[in-house]
Amino acid sequence: MPVDDISAITSAAVAVQPGAAEQSQAQDKGPGRELTDEEKKEVKELRQRDKEVRAHEMAHVAAGGQYVRGGASFEYQSGPDGKRYAVGGEVSIDTSPVKGDPEKTIEKMRIVRKAALAPADPSAKDRQVAAKASQEMTKAQQELRKQRQEDGGDAAAGEPGKSIASYTQSGAAVHAPSLSDANMLDLIA
Repeated sequence: MPVDDISAITSAAVAVQPGAAEQSQAQDKGPGRELTDEEKKEVKELRQRDKEVRAHEMAHVAAGGQYVRGGASFEYQSGPDGKRYAVGGEVSIDTSPVKGDPEKTIEKMRIVRKAALAPADPSAKDRQVAAKASQEMTKAQQELRKQRQEDGGDAAAGEPGKSIASYTQSGAAVHAPSLSDANMLDLIA
């Protein structure tokens, strides 16, 4: 199955890149050199950001399941201790509808929405992906309703115990802002 729509769920870098003077100082540090109190504070902040970014991206990966493409990738910043810390990240997830199968599209969009909102603190872009998934879910519900009416059955015909209403409980009523590029979204935390 070709992938026509991939959304990237991303955590933004919030730590400030060190200036040229700070980079020079960081390069002058030997492995045994003690860090200043200010440098220790920066390392502590970078460690915390690294932990947050990794947890954020792993939440997307864990919830996205089979629709995640390639796992998480990270943007790094070197600390005054010479170590690299993740300050941003991205997870690509397939947000394309399942062609010709509105029921599978509904189920897929539930997972995509869940993956987008999985982190404890979803970013605005994460919420955009969730809203886009909700829009696709609504389209699929309408398509399913139309198919079932054309088949002469009622809206609940098809799978026993499964009605159109059961699909709407996942929050398909959320409205997304207009997206200029529906095939690729960069989500920033």
